[in-house]
Amino acid sequence: MTDLLVFLLLFAAIGIGWWLGRRSVRIATTDLPGQYYKGLNYLLDGRPDGAVDAFINALEVNTETLETHIALGNLLRKRGEVDRAIRIHQNLLARPSLPRQQVHQAHLELARDYISAGLFDRAERLLLDLVKDSPEQRRASQRHLLEIFQSQREWANAIQVATALLPRKSLLSQTGPAPLGASRQPVAVALAHYHCELAAELLKQGNIQGARKELQQALVHDRLCVRASLMIGELECQAGNYRQAVKALRKVRQQDPEYIPETIPTLQEAYRQLGEEQTLRQYLEECLQATPAAPLVLAVADDIRSTSGDQAAATFLSAQLAKYPSLRGLSRLIGLQMNNTEGQIRDNLSLLERLVERLLAERPTYRCSHCGFAGRQLHWFCPGCKHWGTVKSIRGNRVD
Repeated sequence: MTDLLVFLLLFAAIGIGWWLGRRSVRIATTDLPGQYYKGLNYLLDGRPDGAVDAFINALEVNTETLETHIALGNLLRKRGEVDRAIRIHQNLLARPSLPRQQVHQAHLELARDYISAGLFDRAERLLLDLVKDSPEQRRASQRHLLEIFQSQREWANAIQVATALLPRKSLLSQTGPAPLGASRQPVAVALAHYHCELAAELLKQGNIQGARKELQQALVHDRLCVRASLMIGELECQAGNYRQAVKALRKVRQQDPEYIPETIPTLQEAYRQLGEEQTLRQYLEECLQATPAAPLVLAVADDIRSTSGDQAAATFLSAQLAKYPSLRGLSRLIGLQMNNTEGQIRDNLSLLERLVERLLAERPTYRCSHCGFAGRQLHWFCPGCKHWGTVKSIRGNRVD
C-alpha cells in the first residue's frame, strides 16, 4: 500500500465528510455518516482496502459526487485493482438519474477498466457505442479502439478507425496530421504502419499486388514512412524488378538517413543482379560521407576487399576507425589482419576478436529515440513507449 493511496483516501475522506455535513440537515437517517466514520476507522487502523469500500457506500452517486467516484475508480485501476474499479464504475451506470454526458463518461472509464483487465471484447463494445452516441467521448473512444485493434492485430479495423481520426485536410495535403494525443504521434504515422502490417500479412498469403497497394497507401498517408520503402524494395527485388527496388530503397536516404544501413543487403542484391556494383559503391561512399555509420563502413570495406584485396580493405578500415571508432569496425579489421599473420600474433588477434565479439553480443543494436528502449532486433512498434518507427540502429563508438 502506497503513501499516495493513503493520502488520496484521507483527501477523499475530508471531501466526503464536508459533503455529508452539508447534506446532514436534509438526511433523516444516520446510515451514511456511520459508513463515513467506519471508513475513517479503517483508514486510521491501516486498512485502506476496507476504507475504500466504506467510502463507496457512504458517498451517494449523483452529479455532484460523480467525479469523486470516477477518481477513486481510476486510482484503483492504476494500482492494479481492476475488479474494484470495475465495480465502482458499474455502480455509477446503475444510477438512472445521471445525465447522459455523465453516463457516457462512466462508460468510458469502464471501458478503460476492461482494457486494463484484458477484456477487450467488452471494452470494444462499449467504445463502439460511445463512438456512435457520444460526440464528447468519440475521439477518446477511437484512440482506445486503436489500442485494442493494435494489440489484437486487427489491422483493417485499425485502419478504419485511424482514418476517421485523420482530418480531411491531412488526407489531402499531408501537412499537420492530427495527433493521437498530447504526448502521442501523429495519427498519419500510425496509419502508415497499419498499412505496412496489412501488407506483410498479404505477402505471407502470396498476394503481392495487394501488398503493393497497401504499401503505396502507407506512403500516401506518410511520405516519410521508411518501413514502406524498405518493404517495397524487398518486394520488388524478390519479384525481379531490380530498378524499382533500387528506386524505393534509395528513397530512404531522403526519408531518414539513419535507416540507410537497413537498405544495404537488398541494395547489394539488386545492384549485383543489374551488374552495377560500382554504382552501389559510389552511392555508399556518398552516404558514408554524409551520415557516417558502422554498417556503411563495413559495406564499403567489403566492396574494397572483393575488388582490391584484404590489405586495401584494412587500410580503408583503419582510416575510418580513426575518424569514427566502432566495435564492429574493429572486429572486422582484426579479422582482416589475422589473414596475414601466423603463430602467436595470430592467436593473440584471435583472442582479441573473440573478446570484441563478446562485447558486441552483450550490447543492444537498436534503441528507441523516444523512450530509450534497447534491443538486438528492429521493432517497428516500440514495446516501451508504443510509438511507431522510433527504434533505430545505434550509432557511435559506444556500441557499434
